[in-house]
Amino acid sequence: QLRLFSSLSPSSLTLVKCYGSVQGTIYDYGALTIDGDEYVPFRNYAGKMVLFVNVATPLLTHPWLCLLTELNALQNELGPYGLVVLGFPSNQFGKQEPGQNSEILPALKYVRPGGGFVPNFQLFQKGDVNGAKEQKVYTFLKNACPPVAEEFGNPKNLFWEPLRNHDIKWNFEKFLVGPDGVPVMRWYHRANIAVVKNDIIAYMRHTAGQKGLGVGSRAQPL
Repeated sequence: QLRLFSSLSPSSLTLVKCYGSVQGTIYDYGALTIDGDEYVPFRNYAGKMVLFVNVATPLLTHPWLCLLTELNALQNELGPYGLVVLGFPSNQFGKQEPGQNSEILPALKYVRPGGGFVPNFQLFQKGDVNGAKEQKVYTFLKNACPPVAEEFGNPKNLFWEPLRNHDIKWNFEKFLVGPDGVPVMRWYHRANIAVVKNDIIAYMRHTAGQKGLGVGSRAQPL
C-alpha cells in the first residue's frame, strides 16, 4: 500500500543499505551522454565506486538543492580515490527539468549557477527514473535497495505511473555502487552532500581494510 505526504523527518530517512543478495550489476546497462554523441557502457566504470544521482538543474535557486556545485566538489575531492559521479536529469518531479538535452549545459554555464559553470562529472540524457518508461539501470538500482522513505509527496507533483514503493521520491536521490558493480547504499534526496561524502569515505575505508591496504593507500582519502 502506498502512502502519501510523509510525516517523518528527513534525518530519520537519510541512508539505507542495499540488499545483501543482488542479482546482476550495473555493467549490464549503459546510457547516452547528454549531447547524444556517445553511448557509455557502465562496465567502463568497473573497479570504481559510482554515485548515481537523478538531477534537476533549474533547482540551483533552491538553498537546500544547490547540489550540482557540491557534486562538482565531491567529484574533485573523492575522484582521485576511485569515485565517479554520474548525473541523470529527469522531469518527473514537479516538472522541474523542462528543457531539452541541448539546453541543459548552456543553462548551467550562463544562467544557473552561471559564471561559466561546467559539471566535472558525466551528465546523461534526460529520461525517466520511475514508471513504465524508466531507464533500466534505475529499475535495477531501485530493486537492489530498500526505499529511503515509503511516503510520497503531493501526487499532483509526481509525473509517472504506476507509483511503486521502491520509487525515487524526488530529485537528487543518490545510489552508491561498489567497485564490483553492485549497489551498496541509497540516500534520501534531502541528505546533505557532506553526510554523503562521509558515508562514502567510511565505505572506502572499510573496503580498503578488507583488502588489507595500508593507511597511506590512495584508497583511503582521509
